Amino acid sequence: MRLRIEGTDEIFTSNGGLAVAGALMKSLKIGKSLDKIKISVGEPEISNRDVVCSYLGLLVMGRTNYEDIGLFRDDGIFRIMLDIKKVPSAETLRQRFDAARGAFDGEMMKFNVALLKKCRISMVAVDSGKYIPVDIDVSPFDNSGSKKEGVSWTYKNHDGYAPNFAYAGLEGYMVNSELRPGNQHCQKGTPEFIRGTMNIVDEAWGPERRFLFRLDSGNDSAENILVFKDRKNCFFIIKRNLRKESLEGWLETAKVKGEITEPRVGKKVWLGHIFREVEGYGPVRIVFKVVERTIDRKGQVFLVPELEVETYWTSLPDKPETIIGLYHAHGTSEQFHSELKSDMDVERLPSGKFLTNSFVLRNAMLAFNILRKIGCDLLAFPGDLPVKFDVGRRRIKSVIQNIVGVAGKLVRTGGRTMLKVSRRCPWLDPFERLFASYC
Repeated sequence: MRLRIEGTDEIFTSNGGLAVAGALMKSLKIGKSLDKIKISVGEPEISNRDVVCSYLGLLVMGRTNYEDIGLFRDDGIFRIMLDIKKVPSAETLRQRFDAARGAFDGEMMKFNVALLKKCRISMVAVDSGKYIPVDIDVSPFDNSGSKKEGVSWTYKNHDGYAPNFAYAGLEGYMVNSELRPGNQHCQKGTPEFIRGTMNIVDEAWGPERRFLFRLDSGNDSAENILVFKDRKNCFFIIKRNLRKESLEGWLETAKVKGEITEPRVGKKVWLGHIFREVEGYGPVRIVFKVVERTIDRKGQVFLVPELEVETYWTSLPDKPETIIGLYHAHGTSEQFHSELKSDMDVERLPSGKFLTNSFVLRNAMLAFNILRKIGCDLLAFPGDLPVKFDVGRRRIKSVIQNIVGVAGKLVRTGGRTMLKVSRRCPWLDPFERLFASYC
């Protein structure tokens, strides 16, 4: 059979899932507070809400460039699904974001908190109780070959930015983000970032919940430990930077304070804890793991024993092996970085201005959480899913492909506007349930 291609005047969309995202955005009441901020540039008849919601729509589809909005300016279904009056041009997007100079940032953070309040959050359970994990980490953005404000040499050996992120729960909701120049040390500004994140998680899920903050060795600083002093519901595990501490010294400490196991011939492992004074805080617990190898796995004997030392500051009372396991789970945040940068294509930021790119990152945070919530809510009704999943969350890329990418047809009849999705679409049932739950 020879295939023929013909045009039609019927209105189709390859991104029907914007209707689901748009319903969720509408429930956050994005609008009045943004429109109260007076910025008269670009097309003045287009509201701030329409500008921001249009860009959020792009981000949810995995698009970051302003120019991509041109694909949807004459697309009535894009406007209807996002419940906006007019789609801005690329020039209006750029001019409005540039002129805002951070004026919209506070409102975007409020919208993000409003969304987080709607999200079910998973906790980790250990002997001392249940905690919502909060992972804080820097992940450089490669913006090589550009002359954007704030772009400089990062520790990943490329030019770019070095934004800081905070993710909460086993699902990995992004609760805070901060764009930083590429050459800024990861510790600079981190105490303030932690305090801000504490306030956000308290507001989103309540101060009666307990939160476990996890940070890597780049944030081994007494300043960070002091932030937790008066926060009774916030606990921490911070990997220590051994700096000039002697590995042999830790081996001697481990032999006195630790418990030894010998998992194989030639390998001894000590686990234990000590307390060390931190000025302004008092004694802080240090959990350690010391490994001494005299023979490798293949039976080769070392002339000099090989030492490996891990130490962690913590305010938790649990067993050393539990603390170490909790910290190693912090590595999952690297997957969240990957979803933002690869699945949503948020790495090469679109503006040459630092404040504008900071606002773009705030938008990306909200779009990230919209997609994350859609993915997690899908798992709430497994019987309707065409594929069985034994996971606690869906990857952002899968949400964009399976839900945002649902094809639909716009139909107006009897004074009603409908988005028709083929009954043969395997995602129709979960699609309908998601939309109904957000309206």
